[in-house]
Amino acid sequence: MHEMSLAEGVRAIIEEAAQADRFRHVRTVVLEIGELAAVEVDALRFCLGAVLADTVAAGAAIEIETLPGAGWCPDCAQTVPIHQLYDACGRCGGYRVQASAGREMRVKALEVD
Repeated sequence: MHEMSLAEGVRAIIEEAAQADRFRHVRTVVLEIGELAAVEVDALRFCLGAVLADTVAAGAAIEIETLPGAGWCPDCAQTVPIHQLYDACGRCGGYRVQASAGREMRVKALEVD
């Protein structure tokens, strides 16, 4: 389950920010996750609950914003929406679409005290 390593990465980001900005408590963690990122959101939430339990983010609300997937189709020279890797182009039906957005995951914001 790679969601545990993702949760540990989020914890590291929060701990670094807490040390740098000297806040004591995180109320909300806002994550952006691309729809093509292959992240199981429920598993990530579970892992975050475990990993953040004894940190400044213990009990923090986890908000997840989903970023849409997109790909570049070289056949019709267009960026098209895709919902899964290897989807066909919605314009020309070709299968050479290369994912160009929606694979990312990042900590967008922390609401702190």
